[in-house]
Amino acid sequence: MAQNRGLYAGVALVGAGAYYFYRAGGDPQVVGDEIRIDAHKAREKLPSTDSAEKKGKEFGKEAGATVDEAVNNARSKFKLDERIPEAAEEGKNKLGELRNEAKDKFNSGVDQVDRTVEQKAAEAKGTLSGWFSGKK
Repeated sequence: MAQNRGLYAGVALVGAGAYYFYRAGGDPQVVGDEIRIDAHKAREKLPSTDSAEKKGKEFGKEAGATVDEAVNNARSKFKLDERIPEAAEEGKNKLGELRNEAKDKFNSGVDQVDRTVEQKAAEAKGTLSGWFSGKK
C-alpha cells in the first residue's frame, strides 16, 4: 500500500490538472488563475491559529460533556453503583445453593453405593453361611 502512494498522488494530480484544463477550455493562463482562486477560497475556509485553538477547546468541552453524560446515563440506567453489591450477594447465594446441591448429590451417591455394598455383602454372607453350614 505504501508503495502505491506516489502512484495514487500522481493520478490525483493528473486528474485535478485535467479538470482545471477542461474548465478553462485548455488555456494554461486561465488554469493558473482558477487554481489560485480555488486555493485562496480554501485558505479562507481554514480557521486561523486563534480561532482553531478556540474551536478545538470548544470541541473538547463538548466531547468531554458528551462522554460524562453517557457515563452518567449508563450509571443511572443500569444502576451500577447499586447493582454491584447486590450482584455480589446474589453470586454468594447462588454459590451456596450450588454447593448444597453438589453436597446433596454426593451424599446421595455415597448412600446408594453404601446400600449396594451392604446388599452385596448380605448376599455374600448368605452364600458363605450356606457353604459352611452345609445347606445349599
